[in-house]
Amino acid sequence: MSAARRAPAVISISSHVARGAVGNRAVVFALEALGCAAWSVPTVILPWHPGHSRATRIVPPPADFDALLDDLADAPWIGEVRAVASGYLGDARQAAAVARLVAALKRRRPDLTYLCDPVIGDARGIYVPEATATAQRDVLIPLADITTPNVHELAWMAGRPLDGAQEALAAARGFGPSTVLVTSAPGAEPGRIANLLVAADGAWSLTHGAVANAPNGTGDLTAGLMLAHMLHGRGAFDAASRALASVSAVVSLTVRSGADELLLAGNADLLRQPEAAVAARPLGQRNDA
Repeated sequence: MSAARRAPAVISISSHVARGAVGNRAVVFALEALGCAAWSVPTVILPWHPGHSRATRIVPPPADFDALLDDLADAPWIGEVRAVASGYLGDARQAAAVARLVAALKRRRPDLTYLCDPVIGDARGIYVPEATATAQRDVLIPLADITTPNVHELAWMAGRPLDGAQEALAAARGFGPSTVLVTSAPGAEPGRIANLLVAADGAWSLTHGAVANAPNGTGDLTAGLMLAHMLHGRGAFDAASRALASVSAVVSLTVRSGADELLLAGNADLLRQPEAAVAARPLGQRNDA
């Protein structure tokens, strides 16, 4: 089988947990459920999400991590790779290796897609070392075609508070990557979660039902699903809408079941054919929000 007829491959670089559905466990599941091949690279290895309890943290030595990514850049099968995705970094120095890999692959394949999910913080502030957050912003975001920050990460990278939907929209429009999906954006009605999509062909507010006590990993799952849909030819609006609908359905199922991790195994159909509804509102004017 020729490389052109194989499933599109994605090099996915993020955290790995032995138990759970966060980091690459969520991204890889999403990619494979939607018919992509995943080359999985761990930036850190954990037994589970550290929010559950104390978790041993194994970070690859920088030289070994660099060498592994350099090997991938020269892999005999590199022609299969159509995208790179990066998420949580275990060390600020990993950003340079990721950037070097992306640059090398884009030289070979200018249409290669790079998605950067800058996993750095939430409403409580940044939860990674500032050097790691800075590396995401200054080294990786400038290379990205797609980025999927939550609104708190966008505010930190923009260097200012985002008080309301209009400021979030302005920050996303001036951010750099051609496609920006901002999750947990301001402007939602009560009982709804808003997401802000800015793409080359427009901007939209995408909302869906809110579920209390959602488990971790929703951002990872959203990024993986959106990228997979776009690799299969869907536009940013369709890809984001489908990804958010799937995540909403999985979160609802998980919470109803009382599980402490996203219920992905056995529920891949929810990723392929989402049951939840996403409401879209176009933001057509530069001062519209």
